[in-house]
Amino acid sequence: MKDKKNLEEEGWLEEYEGQLAIDAYQTNENVIVKAPIAGVVPQDLEISITDEVITVRGHRHHGVKSEEADYFCQECYWGSFSRSYVLPIPVDSDKAQANLKDGILTIVIPKQDKAKTRVIKVS
Repeated sequence: MKDKKNLEEEGWLEEYEGQLAIDAYQTNENVIVKAPIAGVVPQDLEISITDEVITVRGHRHHGVKSEEADYFCQECYWGSFSRSYVLPIPVDSDKAQANLKDGILTIVIPKQDKAKTRVIKVS
């Protein structure tokens, strides 16, 4: 198997961007998207939301240069990452809010009124 240095020399990792894992769920009023992004500061995040798609882009900075370290194992991803997710229901992107706490990014997006679930009684 080729190592990272050989892949970089061959141009395989030049434009590589890491993938971001997410959880997406709904409450009666909101769509909530959560992502673990430990080691990322708010200034290194960009979140864009339309009525149909949410995109999270960011960058995780590595504190040690690879050539300075003598790694036994290197599994953590350092560098740029992004994730786009097609929202399954219409949302009000103008009222979305994002919070970063304890390494977890939480994005709360209100549902559009027409998409909110309503329970009706049968008569």
